[in-house]
Amino acid sequence: MFSHGGLVLIVAKRIYEWARTDQRRYTLSFFAMGNSCSNHLGIPPAKGPYPVGCTDFMMDHTAQGSFFRLYYPCQETEKAEKPDWVPCREYFNGLADFMKINRALSERIFNYLFGSFKIPAYLDAPFKSNAKCPVVIFSHGLGAFRTLYSAVCAELASQGFIVASVEHRDQSASATYYFREKTESDKENVPNTSASARDNLVKEWMYYRSLHHGESEFPLRNKQVKQRADECILALDKLTEINSGITVQNVLQTQFDWTTLENSMDLCRIAAVGHSFGGATVIEALCKEVKFKCGIALDAWMFPLDDEIFPRVKQPIFFINSEKFQWAGNISRMRKLDSALIQRKMITIRGTVHQSFPDFTFLTGNWIGKLMKLKGEIDPEVAIDLSNKATLAFLQRHLGLEKNFNQWDPLIDGQDDNLIQGTNVTVLQSSI
Repeated sequence: MFSHGGLVLIVAKRIYEWARTDQRRYTLSFFAMGNSCSNHLGIPPAKGPYPVGCTDFMMDHTAQGSFFRLYYPCQETEKAEKPDWVPCREYFNGLADFMKINRALSERIFNYLFGSFKIPAYLDAPFKSNAKCPVVIFSHGLGAFRTLYSAVCAELASQGFIVASVEHRDQSASATYYFREKTESDKENVPNTSASARDNLVKEWMYYRSLHHGESEFPLRNKQVKQRADECILALDKLTEINSGITVQNVLQTQFDWTTLENSMDLCRIAAVGHSFGGATVIEALCKEVKFKCGIALDAWMFPLDDEIFPRVKQPIFFINSEKFQWAGNISRMRKLDSALIQRKMITIRGTVHQSFPDFTFLTGNWIGKLMKLKGEIDPEVAIDLSNKATLAFLQRHLGLEKNFNQWDPLIDGQDDNLIQGTNVTVLQSSI
């Protein structure tokens, strides 16, 4: 999520250091001013014809299992609630660790800024669709986790897709968790009071792994992108099992009835979507698994990928870039995927920054958002709407959908006042 976001880290650290001084008592007022229009902040609701449900799924309690948030078309319901955007305090701690600032104070700041926001979807609402749903596997960016791209994922679900937003266990997420079996000591300290399947399990948190002093970055990121692609493929495998009617055990024991998803998915129409490190993950996943019919990379960070995979990717790819994040070296790696035979498209959204794709952009006031590079010059809802519509048009084109998303086909070619066809970055042909 924050790949190469050095300025974000510097600003965050300065805010933190300032807050540790005698001015600490003014800190929350400082953020309140930055969020002066907080009554109007929030993740925009999805625009499609279907209400959206969401639920969490973990199959196999170990770190090698599959963990994702599922977004899906749901029944209208008055009882279901919308879940918190950040699921629990450990994720705030993970964000603090990622930004290398103190947990105690940053938790207060993060909770004040973001603790009241909700996902624009109904938790565990009953699944409902009039037709089989195409499937999208979504991969988050560096330092993010499964809930931070709900504006993108919920929009796809509202248009009839089933979307699995994977939470990666490669130590690139700010925080994630799995379960281990209880030791005898655990059993003594926590008496068994129920008869659930999780009686003998203990939650283990896994936080972001920083580079060690003197460590080369590429070997770590290359290893991570391969694991991330495997986790996307594993999530698809689990959805395939659910679709076929195989009984699954969700370690998280949600209220969602997984049997309602039997025969609900169109497994001939599967795509991968991801942001930043997740964009690189999309390309790696397409190389490894031909079931993915196309990929959409949102402001992709290409550094983790081996050069050798570029000629091996055979599916269509759509790069949707921000105006301020990209640089010549990164674009030249995208251009290595150019093909005369396979459609490879690229557009740039004017006035956007790298954080114009995650939900953070909707949740901060204007000047705090711009100070921390969470907002660009463009209205964030206009930007995400362009990105989502272009995504839907590309998915219809390459998944063979019978929808009306082709009304947005011109966006794929950058035909809008807020779009640039290709890139705003100058790239020498010799570097491709």
